[in-house]
Amino acid sequence: MLSTKESLSCYSQFACIGAGFSGIALGATLKRWYGITDIHFFERHDDLGGTWYANKYPGAACDVPSVLYSYSFEPNPNWSRVLPSQEELWKYQKHVADKYDLPSKMTFGVEVQRCQWIEEKKRWVLDLRDCKTGVVFKHECRFLFAGSGILVTPREIDIPGSEDFKGSIFHTSQWRSDVDVSEKNVIVIGNGCTAAQIVPSIVDKTKHLTQIIRAKHWMLPPIDGVYTDYMKSIFKYLPGTMMIQRLLIFLFAEIELKAVPMTTSAAKFRQKRRAYAEKFMRDTAPAKYHDLLIPDFEIGCKRRIYDSGYLASLHSENLTLTNERALKIVENGVETDRGFIEADVIVLANGFSTNTFLEGVEVVGREETLTQHWESFGGAEAYNCSAMSGFPNFFMLLGPNATTGHTSAIMAIENSVNFALRILKPVLGNPNGVVELDRDAEERYVNRIQDDLSKTVWNSGCQSWYIQPHSENSRAWNAMVYPYSQGYLWYRSLFPFWRDWKITFSQEAQLLPLVFIYTGGRSGQ
Repeated sequence: MLSTKESLSCYSQFACIGAGFSGIALGATLKRWYGITDIHFFERHDDLGGTWYANKYPGAACDVPSVLYSYSFEPNPNWSRVLPSQEELWKYQKHVADKYDLPSKMTFGVEVQRCQWIEEKKRWVLDLRDCKTGVVFKHECRFLFAGSGILVTPREIDIPGSEDFKGSIFHTSQWRSDVDVSEKNVIVIGNGCTAAQIVPSIVDKTKHLTQIIRAKHWMLPPIDGVYTDYMKSIFKYLPGTMMIQRLLIFLFAEIELKAVPMTTSAAKFRQKRRAYAEKFMRDTAPAKYHDLLIPDFEIGCKRRIYDSGYLASLHSENLTLTNERALKIVENGVETDRGFIEADVIVLANGFSTNTFLEGVEVVGREETLTQHWESFGGAEAYNCSAMSGFPNFFMLLGPNATTGHTSAIMAIENSVNFALRILKPVLGNPNGVVELDRDAEERYVNRIQDDLSKTVWNSGCQSWYIQPHSENSRAWNAMVYPYSQGYLWYRSLFPFWRDWKITFSQEAQLLPLVFIYTGGRSGQ
């Protein structure tokens, strides 16, 4: 929060929307690579951390191994377990941010409302609002980054009557720490990854817990475990051991890519994985709930869930699992198509808005807004998951199609940061330097991505948040996942197609880089 408008410099060379994993990676890499510290971060929360600051619900933890869900340039030999908790991840973020002196460059409790490219100045102008005081102010920068994440805005509840409920009702990302669920009747609506962590964490405290499920998910055995002091010592004192472990876990996770294509060999792989998952679910969950839990669609069509005790918790005597359709929320519970469920607390585990990016922020480029730009394509998109034509010196981190559900989002973040900073290198020392993507290159890239995604298991027919709802006259649009290996995105970020970029040092002169690695070929091929 700002104490006065004057407490913040009105200009920085770099500006970043968000201060989570993406923003911290950007600030640290700028300092590591180029010695640049002239950057400012704008974060709507009261502290850094992004997702891992906001999501403090019981049982909140990562479902990707910690050694992979961390920065490659900041390995942590002191992880307590394979799948770290929310608190441990936040402490790791804080440690890295402190190491690179980033908190001093962060302003918390502010919303970025609008960003506009000013051609005359070759700068971006940001309109910001202090969330507590309502003070509106501006900030200018040469290079703008969006690091606000992909699962940010809670999905609106589609059940009428929430305003009539006399108890406590809240979304999982807005967990009420002041609400005690002990000896309360609790309803959890939803059964995705978040609900699978919350239910086993609170069921024993409640008087009764009813979980209303809306969909089915394939669940796999847990991959968690504790790192002993002996293992931590090996990681700390034997150079390279953490790098080797990270590589092995990455390669193991990449096996899941075999399930993605709609080919005969991939179908056989999915069949084996499906049989494995189904056996685990039948062996672990109560038989009376098998029909409610076990999917009838291809494994991989939705994001898999690693079971952290959820299926076993369904044996609890004070738990009811149901697929009743919630019709209306009333003052003391929920009316369904089969009756009434009493509640003192209602937890909304219904997920987040998907296939949307930078919600609530109007980004204005040379001739159009980002919303208009994406509408012209049919959905959110970005060249190499980072850039759009007509938006100079602007990059997205963890942008459209950047992530792959089977591996670490931190890898995608690092790939995007490294790509953007390589593209920007030629103009960093020039006050009028501008980099801008070619429209044709963007179209080639996007068409290739969407065509390849249409041939994957994600498009095989299940109702998934990966796919954007579409009309009869438009194709299914997937802006949530990357159809290839993160290793390929790393390679494409290491060797950019320079011919796809316009690099300008003044209004009169345009210059393509002369001394850079040239990969040849055209993007999208």
